[in-house]
Amino acid sequence: MKLQSYLMGEWREGQGEGLPVRDASTGEVLARVTAEGLPVKEAVAWGREVGGKALLALGFQERGRRLRALAQYLSERKEALYRLYATTGGTRRDAWYDVDGGIGVLYAYSSLARHLPEGNLLPEDEFLPLSKDLSFQGRHLLAPKGGITVQINAFNFPVWGLLEKFAPAFLAGVPTLAKPATPTAHVAEALVRMMLESGLLPEGSLQLLVGGVGDLFDALDHRDSVFFTGSKATADRIRRHPAFLERGALFNAEADSLNPAILGEEATEEELSRLAQEIAQELTIKTGQRCTAIRRVLAPKDRLEALLQETKKRLEALRLGDPREEGVDLGPLASLEQRAEVEKAVAALLEAGAQVYWKHPGREDGAFFPPTLLLAQDPWAEALHQVEPFGPVATFFPYGSREEAARLAALGGGSLVATLATSDPEEARFYLGALAPHVGRLHILNARTAASSTGHGSPLPRLLHGGPGRAGGGEELGGLLSVKRHLQRVALQADPWLLSALTGEYAKGAEKPAGVHPFRKYYEDLEVGETLTTHRRTVTEADITLFSALSWDHFYAHTDEIAAKESLFGKRVAHGYFVLSAAAGLFVDPAPGPVLANYGLEDLRFLEPVGVGDTLQARLTVKRKRPRDAKTGVVEWAVEVVNQEGKAVAAYTVLTLVARKGEGEPA
Repeated sequence: MKLQSYLMGEWREGQGEGLPVRDASTGEVLARVTAEGLPVKEAVAWGREVGGKALLALGFQERGRRLRALAQYLSERKEALYRLYATTGGTRRDAWYDVDGGIGVLYAYSSLARHLPEGNLLPEDEFLPLSKDLSFQGRHLLAPKGGITVQINAFNFPVWGLLEKFAPAFLAGVPTLAKPATPTAHVAEALVRMMLESGLLPEGSLQLLVGGVGDLFDALDHRDSVFFTGSKATADRIRRHPAFLERGALFNAEADSLNPAILGEEATEEELSRLAQEIAQELTIKTGQRCTAIRRVLAPKDRLEALLQETKKRLEALRLGDPREEGVDLGPLASLEQRAEVEKAVAALLEAGAQVYWKHPGREDGAFFPPTLLLAQDPWAEALHQVEPFGPVATFFPYGSREEAARLAALGGGSLVATLATSDPEEARFYLGALAPHVGRLHILNARTAASSTGHGSPLPRLLHGGPGRAGGGEELGGLLSVKRHLQRVALQADPWLLSALTGEYAKGAEKPAGVHPFRKYYEDLEVGETLTTHRRTVTEADITLFSALSWDHFYAHTDEIAAKESLFGKRVAHGYFVLSAAAGLFVDPAPGPVLANYGLEDLRFLEPVGVGDTLQARLTVKRKRPRDAKTGVVEWAVEVVNQEGKAVAAYTVLTLVARKGEGEPA
């Protein structure tokens, strides 16, 4: 059976015999993979035209809802993926990391979408006045690029690897062309079939290419991106393609790296034990075939043996075997080729001066490779920090000082993640400064995090996944940051009225007088820029005295006439929170209506002191709005409080829950 690619709306079979996909435990040929003769360049153009238009017709909010629905759809069918997963050498625990982890990414990005606008433009920072009269302003926007993203995935995570790239691209409105690695392409193909069968993905938003990329890169230009996970050697080769060097396509690489774990000098015995558990876990999940796995372990000279023994104790009772058999803890590597690569890497480390400290006595036939602990008494041989065995192998190094440990960690040339076992703030501060230039993520492990930590090797959707140097220099995941990488930043310059119309957010100077109190309007009827200017209120001595008694805030600037005169204010002043409360009294409509509740307050600033005799007036403007659910939306209001001279004394943003129109409400 040949695996099929899904291109230009059809399942297609490549020509020729292709490469075999084998059961990792039995060696049985499950399928063959070839992309020969497939219209890959045409698929790029089709994805831009068909998929791009279909995605942008939805907007951020709807795309987020579809990601959640897709996550639910896959959750109900994940057992089929679990069963297929065993053929890759993965245990059920391994499948949980891959399948449930990938589904979790979809949920994470669907939740993120609730904080995004309804359309396809994502405003950044704030409006910038470019003229004194505010008639000319600027704003940074993130806009759709009009291209596609080609996502090249590694063999070790056929589900999570595809979904963690797909989710932010889909949310950004960018079509995906996914290219899985051959050894586990049958799992990726089954996943994509499920995703398409859900009916939730617009045509063209997801295509699948099994087999080689052929001349696909020749079709890419500055609108497109390639997100790659795999070896550094392959990443370096791809970077040199004219699509990236000459035509400006984005290339993002997440490559293999020699991730360090450091036992701090101040680590407790409990933290040593917890680090040993972490190392053992990193060698056993996916049988050590993770780009984030711990490859190098650094420990103080006098504690190295204890850490080795504790790690060995956690590994020696594990059973290697076919993951479909009862009681098996570790499966084989993904393929015979992968086993050969690990053997070659271990041989290179031994030649560089490492020695085998301990090797699991379990089976070594087929693609099985036993967990192995290496020890390098002389830690400074550079080859020990440049060769990565992509399997259940870790090398232990002694260090004499923190400075030595930091230099040894840096010899890896850039890592995805480092773990530091310590609870000492001074030690943690030192390593943060020393390791930040060399790692993408710093995971601090101690007694306080032991029970809740997600672990050294587990990337999280809301945190960046990537690293400098050898690790590829790219960024995947990271919440809104990863969505932004799929969009084009534009500096927009215009008058405030056009800026408001284009961004969907209020620019100062584009006010529209409210004919009806805006608290009487439903979510759909409120217009960005709609402004209520209130009546006035003069602050009295009684106001300040009563607010002090009510709030129990007797700060001297409000209550002590002599001390207040000597203060920076030069007189007694009203409480800032009185000004806030007084403004609410000026602009709130007290009768029941569509505005349901105060949802929060942001960016509060007190700009000028308010004293007895000052007169306050508030301006309430619809700043931005976004739907929350089928019944309510969140409306942000810009509030400016001014005194009798027209000077702003306070400014802030109020968030309210506002009812949406239900059935039977007037349009």
